Order: sequence, then C-alpha cells, then structure tokens
Amino acid sequence: MATGLGLLRLSPRDFWAMTPLEFERAARPFSQHRQAAPARADLANLMRAFPDTHDEGGGTWPKM
Repeated sequence: MATGLGLLRLSPRDFWAMTPLEFERAARPFSQHRQAAPARADLANLMRAFPDTHDEGGGTWPKM
C-alpha cells in the first residue's frame, strides 16, 4: 500500500482497482532488487531436490 499510495501517488480508488500485474508493472521502475528468473536447468535441479508433496507421508502429486 505504501508503494501504491505513497510512491506511485495513486488514488485509493485507482489503487484498489489495479490488478496485481498492473501494479507490478507500475512499480517495476522503482525496484532496486531485480533478479533474473532461474535457468531451466537450475529450476529442474530445485524441483528434484524439493519435490511437491500432497501429504505428510511424503507422497508426491500425480504426474500430469
């Protein structure tokens, strides 16, 4: 809210009417901590190291 109402000086009506994508695009030029998306191989390694599970028993979600 501080970014939208303070930094971007949006009216409350305009702030609450924005979609998350619109807000992200409006605030992007003010971001100092931009980070590139992980490479496909890095993402695959993370997915193997930390698979999603659907229960506490360690089962995995079915493949789609």
